[in-house]
Amino acid sequence: MEDDEEEMKSLRESKGDSSKDEANKPSATQSHVQGTQKKARTFDFMAMFQEARKTAIDRTKDNIDSEPPDIETLTVSKKEKSRKESSSSSGSDSDSSADSDSDSSSSDEKPNSKTKKDKPKKKAVSSDSDEEVVGPPLPPGMLGPDKTKRSDEEEDDIGPPLPPGMRGGGDSDSPGMRGRGDSDEDDSEEEEESLISKIPSSHEILLNHGVKPVSALALDPSGARLVTGGVDYEMKFWDFAGMDTSLKSFRSIRPCECHPIKQLQYSSTGDTILVVSGNNKAKVLDRDGFEKMECAKGDPYLLDMSNTKGHSAMLNSGCWHPKTREEFMTCSNDGTVRLWDVNMEGKKHKTVLKPRTQLGRKTVPTTCTYSKDGRWVATACQDGSIQIWDHNKSFVNVSMVNRNCHMNGSDTSCLCFSYCGQILASRGGDDTLKTWDIRNFKKPLNVVNDLDNFFSFTDCVFSPDDQMIITGLSVKKNTGKGKLLFYERNTLTKLSELEISDSSVVRCLWHPKLNQMVVGCADGQVRLFYDPKKSQRGAMLSVVKSERKSRQIKVMTTQQIITPYALPMFREGRPTSTRKAEERVRKDPVKSRRPDLPITGPGEGGRVAQRGATLSQYVVQNLVLRKPDKYENDPREAILRHAKEAEENPFWVEPAYKKNQPVRIFQEVEEEKKDDDDDEPLWKKAKLG
Repeated sequence: MEDDEEEMKSLRESKGDSSKDEANKPSATQSHVQGTQKKARTFDFMAMFQEARKTAIDRTKDNIDSEPPDIETLTVSKKEKSRKESSSSSGSDSDSSADSDSDSSSSDEKPNSKTKKDKPKKKAVSSDSDEEVVGPPLPPGMLGPDKTKRSDEEEDDIGPPLPPGMRGGGDSDSPGMRGRGDSDEDDSEEEEESLISKIPSSHEILLNHGVKPVSALALDPSGARLVTGGVDYEMKFWDFAGMDTSLKSFRSIRPCECHPIKQLQYSSTGDTILVVSGNNKAKVLDRDGFEKMECAKGDPYLLDMSNTKGHSAMLNSGCWHPKTREEFMTCSNDGTVRLWDVNMEGKKHKTVLKPRTQLGRKTVPTTCTYSKDGRWVATACQDGSIQIWDHNKSFVNVSMVNRNCHMNGSDTSCLCFSYCGQILASRGGDDTLKTWDIRNFKKPLNVVNDLDNFFSFTDCVFSPDDQMIITGLSVKKNTGKGKLLFYERNTLTKLSELEISDSSVVRCLWHPKLNQMVVGCADGQVRLFYDPKKSQRGAMLSVVKSERKSRQIKVMTTQQIITPYALPMFREGRPTSTRKAEERVRKDPVKSRRPDLPITGPGEGGRVAQRGATLSQYVVQNLVLRKPDKYENDPREAILRHAKEAEENPFWVEPAYKKNQPVRIFQEVEEEKKDDDDDEPLWKKAKLG
């Protein structure tokens, strides 16, 4: 607007100057000259902003007052609007011509009078704009009081009616509140998946470890390999990706000679395996079963077990640290729990923990474990207590202890922390399963009784979703079936049971990544349960591969036509066969490297026949076959029997000294002259006078 006023002023000034100039000069030329010499324009931004703001407020009020029109009304209103715009443009042209003829003083008052005249026009336009709507309808809160009531009366309900509880307030019938109620209703209608349906037990495969109880199970973190150990001292490796339907292990070793395997566990990275056996030295193997480290043996004659380098009695259990890949823990019958570092190569332990009874005496830890975050170290002892140390503090004093967890004198077979780290489950030798809250460690949360436990290594583990606890049930021979029991974590209510075999269920494992369960039984069988819809990889890789067959070589022979009188260029060469040459080489013992044949007689080819597999048989055979020697009791006669032959045919001594041997001079034996007088009796001798 200000730009138009400046332009109008410049035009008026040019007209006033043109009246004073000469009459014979044209006005157009002078106005052009004056127009080229006009000053730069100036803008008042605040005035422009206020005017734009006022226009926006007026348009907003017009839209609020308007109602949704029909299609016919919209077409009519558009025609009227275009007609009014054309009339307003013609009126503006006439106003501009009138302004050019008026004086400068009157032009200053013109805009004000024009705005006053436009007010009734705006009212007319606003009345016409009531029939048209621009943009989406406004929310109910933006409407006026009368319009809000009218819109609420005329609006139709969209969607199903709200529940009775949602119609309490006045705003509850609004569309926003109606949508929120629908979402809550949908959430309540969605049924949660039951815990029983989460158990992957639809399919099963059987792995044969041996005939004696399976005492250890371990799956690597990726779920690619399974390791089993038993009371038969054997340790077997199973590779799911390499197995076929024959389900055979690819390696079997005896890592600890004639000691039963008690515990197997992969490290957090899966590259090493901890082996705890019945001896006093734990071993660390690599992924393929080759030994990497062996712990040192302690001195059993020292009273203070902290002064020894290692355990001095049979091991009971062990496990890896869940966060630190170099640290693992073992417990033993020497009354200590020791922490080891792989980097020290087993030369000496890192830390010693000494669980004590209430009277301060030594007690034997039967099992030990870490919490999932590695903060707590828990051990169960033969006095029925569970003692917990804080790994972040010194191991001098126990952080938490409960002396009456299980029966005194029983072997607690397993301790297991939940994934949240707050719940501890214990499987006791007193046929119980208990859960404990480590924040209030004085009383158990829940207890299940009458769960037979005949083994010192029966497991109890948490499910991957941390909602269930599973454990095995022991049975006597030919008295029932071993079962795998599933309990709800918070209340220990029995959810389900799974019959495994006719023998006891000893070990159990539920892998969180594969969502598959591995169960070790007392009959030497390992059963693996999975569900194709819920599980991943693992056993599912093996069951789809057909068993490999032995390779058979097929030889194709062709008939050959022999033409002896054909020209050389048409003759077919006879196939050269090496069969005869191979037969000759086969008969040659040197070229064929034939092993020595057994000896049939007393000796052959410079070899003496073996006369007995043992020394006693050899001695007996020689005594029986030996001929009696008459010179056995007279060695002098045995030597002199060769004297006559040596003198007649000298071969060894006489020819060597024949030239320089002196003449032998021996004392001749003088024959004693017998005195006749001596032979006569005394009474015949003459008597002297």
